[in-house]
Amino acid sequence: MKPIATLVLAFVFANLAPTASASARAPKKPKDRTAKSATKGNWPDPDHGLRATRFSPLTQITAKDAPRLGKVCDYAFPEKQTSETSPVVWDGVLYATSAHDTVALDASTCKVKWLEKWTPRGPEPDHTDRNRGAVYADGKIVRGTPDDYLIAMDAKDGRIVWARQIADPRKGYFISMVPLVHGGLIYVGPAGAEWASSGWVGAYKLSDGSPVWKFHIVPQGGEPGAETWGPDPAARTHGGGNLWTELTFDTKRDLLYVPGGNAAPDLYSVGRPGANLYTNSIMALDGQTGRLVWYHQFIPHDTHDYDQTHAGPLFETKIDGELRSVVATTGKNGILSVLDRHTRKLIYSVPFATQLNNQAELTTTPVHVCPGPLGGQLWSGSGFNPQLNLIVVQSVEWCATMAAATAKPSAEHAEAYGEYWGGMHKVDPWPEAHGRVTAFDASTGKMVWRHPTPQPMVGGLTLTASNLVFTGELNGDFDVMDARTGKMLYQYPLHNAVQGGVITYLAGGSQYVAVVSGGGGVYGRIRPNIGDVTTLSVFGLRNRGQ
Repeated sequence: MKPIATLVLAFVFANLAPTASASARAPKKPKDRTAKSATKGNWPDPDHGLRATRFSPLTQITAKDAPRLGKVCDYAFPEKQTSETSPVVWDGVLYATSAHDTVALDASTCKVKWLEKWTPRGPEPDHTDRNRGAVYADGKIVRGTPDDYLIAMDAKDGRIVWARQIADPRKGYFISMVPLVHGGLIYVGPAGAEWASSGWVGAYKLSDGSPVWKFHIVPQGGEPGAETWGPDPAARTHGGGNLWTELTFDTKRDLLYVPGGNAAPDLYSVGRPGANLYTNSIMALDGQTGRLVWYHQFIPHDTHDYDQTHAGPLFETKIDGELRSVVATTGKNGILSVLDRHTRKLIYSVPFATQLNNQAELTTTPVHVCPGPLGGQLWSGSGFNPQLNLIVVQSVEWCATMAAATAKPSAEHAEAYGEYWGGMHKVDPWPEAHGRVTAFDASTGKMVWRHPTPQPMVGGLTLTASNLVFTGELNGDFDVMDARTGKMLYQYPLHNAVQGGVITYLAGGSQYVAVVSGGGGVYGRIRPNIGDVTTLSVFGLRNRGQ
């Protein structure tokens, strides 16, 4: 089989016959639930809303006032887990999760209001502590669990309102992503590509968790796109394409935007000839039926573990004097791409991480590749500042030596032990890993500024109407930067890695910033001296004169 250039942007779109199974239908054109969030200083989901701009209208904390920030309170999670979670805030209450726990805190004092512990009702795949948070919606807190339950809790007391198992953990599935909620529907899908599973996204009723539709990211049976996997059905059964990051929603067009993960097995492609739709793509689905409206595949036939991690932010910007509705998308390949949501055409693609030897299919001969499988942009998404017309991207600069295996890995072994890797990847020594925060002109893709960091950037970032950037680093620093220049305005040493969410909100009329730090995950296994306790720290402005 001839090598396929993985960075060739293959653009295909179609108004296709439905590839989603539907059991019900939701009302048309539901209202955007994020309006109240913008006006009251709430932060209802990790990306701050359906469009995932991560932009807050709050202005109490300014560039001038940033040096007056100080820690107000903190909360240490009882459960030791990977610190990739992101908190949310609604009406002065902060909600946060670990793998099995959900806690509600006073958003200005960190005082515990309630703590709900999920007891697994079945097996959990190995290493599934990567829960990335919950969403607030209509008085409920909605989240997934490692044993594949979608659960809704009463936001007032943590009581479980309903719980529904939506996938089979014995087949390698687990839920790490934060569900997206809009118009009475919950949109979610399981992770598990490294456990030899096959990705999908589904819609469920917020009222009781009953299923509405399911779309297979790796097409099954006679669905359109199945032919791009070759003649062996097993290639699709274990094809990857799973979800582990948030989705976005275009409310004007009733379209759900979904990022497709990497094709599986990683690094090894014998047995799955073709483009392997819809992995490494963004998909626009009808929010009511799950019908595929259009898609764009960025990396056909991926062999580098280059998930397309984010289908957002969604925003409007002027391009060549014309106001365009666009979607910005990023992934582990280290490339920012912006597409027109109306014409579906690619406007530009620009690298935000080093590009080296990543355009050819891997062979058994080792090659040094940048980004490596832990590079580019991971679980925390980019932000968009409409005032400055800037897209701000945090990234990982970490290369690796990679090679394909001589034989296909066992899917049965992978489902049990999580080893569906078809090759070798050896990351560069830890001292060579670093990060960046880069700002791009949203209209042209031209870099405006870049701030290097001594270690990879995997934590969240938040942009504000006072033109600030809140973020955090793996070395433990909580950072406040000037969004216009990238200048560092304030740093606070948290003494533990920032791997989770960084958000800002109002509580009691005052603006706060919440930052999640701690250990666990791949960086906990590699980075020296990383702790194992996840902490949520809240910052606010100190009184003048203090």
